[in-house]
Amino acid sequence: MAAVPDPTGVDAGRADAQGYAADWARAVRRLGFVPLSAAETERLLLVHTVRLAQAVRAEPFSARPAEEVGRALVEAHLTEPRALEWSLRALGEDFPRRVLGADEGRADLTDRIAAVQGALAAGFARALRDRTFTQQERIARSAWQARDQVEQALRDSEARFRAVFTGAAIGIGIAGVDGRIIDVNQAFADMLGYSIEELCETNVSTLFHADDAAGMWELYQALIEGKQDSARVEKRYHRKDGSVVWTDLAVSLIRHDDGRPRFTVAMIEDITERYELQQRLRFQALHDPLTGLPNRTLFFETLGRILDTAGPGRRVGVCFLDLDGFKAINDSLGHDLGDRLLVMIGRRLAECVADHGHLVARMGGDEFVILVDGGDDLDESVAVAEAALAAVAVPVHVGDQQLAVSASVGIVECPAAATSASELMKAADTTLYWAKAAGRGRWAVYDPERSARDIARSALVAGLPAALDRGEFVLHYQPIVSLLEGSILAVEALVRWEHPELGLIGPDRFIGLAEETGLIVRLGEWVLRRACRDAERWWREFPDARLVVSVNLAARQADDPAIVETVADVLATSGLPAELLQLELTESAVMGSAGEPLRSLHRLAALGVRLAVDDFGTGYSNLAYLRRLPIHCLKLAGPFVEGIRADGTDAVADHRDERIVDALVRLAHALELWVTAEAVETQVQAERLRALRCDTGQGRYFGAPAPAEQITDRLRGGGATRWA
Repeated sequence: MAAVPDPTGVDAGRADAQGYAADWARAVRRLGFVPLSAAETERLLLVHTVRLAQAVRAEPFSARPAEEVGRALVEAHLTEPRALEWSLRALGEDFPRRVLGADEGRADLTDRIAAVQGALAAGFARALRDRTFTQQERIARSAWQARDQVEQALRDSEARFRAVFTGAAIGIGIAGVDGRIIDVNQAFADMLGYSIEELCETNVSTLFHADDAAGMWELYQALIEGKQDSARVEKRYHRKDGSVVWTDLAVSLIRHDDGRPRFTVAMIEDITERYELQQRLRFQALHDPLTGLPNRTLFFETLGRILDTAGPGRRVGVCFLDLDGFKAINDSLGHDLGDRLLVMIGRRLAECVADHGHLVARMGGDEFVILVDGGDDLDESVAVAEAALAAVAVPVHVGDQQLAVSASVGIVECPAAATSASELMKAADTTLYWAKAAGRGRWAVYDPERSARDIARSALVAGLPAALDRGEFVLHYQPIVSLLEGSILAVEALVRWEHPELGLIGPDRFIGLAEETGLIVRLGEWVLRRACRDAERWWREFPDARLVVSVNLAARQADDPAIVETVADVLATSGLPAELLQLELTESAVMGSAGEPLRSLHRLAALGVRLAVDDFGTGYSNLAYLRRLPIHCLKLAGPFVEGIRADGTDAVADHRDERIVDALVRLAHALELWVTAEAVETQVQAERLRALRCDTGQGRYFGAPAPAEQITDRLRGGGATRWA
């Protein structure tokens, strides 16, 4: 017998690892025969205790050491089934607390302990099976190798075989190639609940279980036809009383001298307890412990199997459901009540699709998914989603609380052969996000084109910071022209993105993204510095033009406490006179996030820069607050100017828009504000605006946004509007 490993030097973890190993050793010795002394048993099991503790703590986690511990128990001849049962139960109940010093309720620890239990049982079973198979081969050799020896040796061999055959703890049976049972030992008969005589009057085929795995009969046929010499499977048998026993079956073919099949020797071991343990462990691994529903692992297994075996006409749908506002319930009423709510919601979802056999799984948190297999069209998935929403919407009574709950559902339905499980769930997750964004208690259907747009949008978001670092942004300038004289008085700086793959991208595609991600502050500062640098060059080359550069400030920039210091630094660095810089803010930005005028406006005006309200008329449209603010210019929103058409298609609307513009210009002039009309596209619009005494105009009639070099060329040509 090999020496028991000495645990000296092994980190035993918490002090109670020794006590745990001692309890383990006493249980093993109490439950069955142990070929080691008490001290040797305790030392051996301390080593295994430490090894299991290290496996649970290991990063990355692997259950393989537990499988090796199971095999080591068999190798040490600690094979009593009740001892294995004690070991597995103690692993789940005492091990985390006594050896690891951890809370039993931790989800990651629970999963690891379950995996260690399964691996230890599997290693134990495999080692026991391998040892049994080795014994079987020795028995078979002992039984038949002596057939070519002298008659006395044959009789001796038969006697030894009979002794082994009769006294073996595992079931042994001999049958002819026609399936008729020739002989069985008592263990075989006891296992199936028959007498030896009853079995000897039975054909093997009558013992086969009706639900045996496909191919079982074909495997036996191949054996008795001599196409293979042995087979080994796990299968069920019906006992005489109707109960089921799970066995590890090994069948060997014995041949005549000329190679023809003669009979078969079957050895079976009762593995019912081990099988049931494995099933319990598998159920725990594949089902949510809170709701009892299938978990995401089982869901993906089922979905993957459907997709892998799908025929050409088979369709599959997924309804991905998430509760609305569940976090608020957890935070306000507690996680215990939240868990009870999830249990009830899970039960309702399962019941609402029970008649159709759809799989309902909990993906985690407050997310559930319903798998619609084999639906005829999208309508069936939509019907399932509506039924789920209706089931969730019924008020829930939890304790003394009545909760009104709603959910959002993302629906994906497609031919099963046209996608993969990961692609399908990615689409479902995207669609669920759409439903959430649209409001509560509704469903949305996956749209590939919308998804493509979202992906493109996400790619732009991801590329924005690097694009700014790589200098991919450029400025174009649009002239702002005097409606009275036709000369360029100012230019508006407009940012463009020179994307390496998509070409020149307009601000409408990325400014909103920059605002959402907060990058607008960095990008806005870059625009401000670059525009002031270009404007300073124009000022030096064309000092008489006194060209003003107008730069847009986003709401987040304007609300930044450092905006005044940033503008002052830009002016000082560039050398541009402050009066040649105009900052454009939207009405909402001017009023700030709380609906009050920004305090920084007066400080900006104190620097000497001009301030303009952009798109006036689309926001607050409140001239009263302009009296109290240092605003220099109003830029009329484009829709007002666009209403002044030249084709006369709607004379009433045309006259109304012209009167609105006239009123705004008069009011602005009364407040001593300069007025710029945006979106001037035609000569008629320019002439009417001039007649209304609007000061300046901006639009494609006067020139489209262009690089700084073209503005320079126009200034050299005198700045006449004829250039447009």
